[in-house]
Amino acid sequence: MKGRILKQRVLDLLGSEDLDFALEVLCSMPLLRVINSLFSFLYSTDEQIKWRAITAMGAAVARLADEDMEQARIIMRRLMWNLNDESGGIGWGSPEAMGEILACHELLANEYVSVLISYARKDGNYLELEMLQRGLLWGVARLSQVRPYLVQDAVSDFMQYLQSIDPAVRGLAAWLMGLLEAGDAREALEALTDDDARLSVYKDRKLINCNVKELAEEALKKVTKVTKV
Repeated sequence: MKGRILKQRVLDLLGSEDLDFALEVLCSMPLLRVINSLFSFLYSTDEQIKWRAITAMGAAVARLADEDMEQARIIMRRLMWNLNDESGGIGWGSPEAMGEILACHELLANEYVSVLISYARKDGNYLELEMLQRGLLWGVARLSQVRPYLVQDAVSDFMQYLQSIDPAVRGLAAWLMGLLEAGDAREALEALTDDDARLSVYKDRKLINCNVKELAEEALKKVTKVTKV
């Protein structure tokens, strides 16, 4: 299948009503070629296509890692390069894809979680752009849905985002604090319970429109439950 035809086939599958079936088909195709096509859709202005590309990237790279771990590491390094100033690009979608991949594959998660966390650290590979911070927080939250123990010790690195000027960053940080059941974030979360700013969050493969206070209140319930126990 020629490159242009394969890319269109990938796009058609990403737009399919049955995402599970689409992922199954994508992972049955030549994985490296599929992944190369998915990279271009991380930049899509169509929110549904972008997020489905991120989901598909996780599934495809996890399958690749089971077959050829070194090739999967090359994909991870490519995502890391996209976030490097020297790459000449911006890296849209890269931290989200990294988080999705690590959520999907345990060995890759163990190897690369420290890299993902480093993007939140001023003494690491700190991402200054709020749009990239959104992606980072989503990626870490996605990983935390599956492997919270890998992120637990880094709670303090992410609490700073609860006071961001960007509403989406604040909301995603609140979501993350809830997933990590971060008791230390209680006071900062309480300060967000009057925050009506709107944002969209991709959760459980659906885009959900909500406001910051809803995510903060949801997080507080988890934090309070753990504290009482």
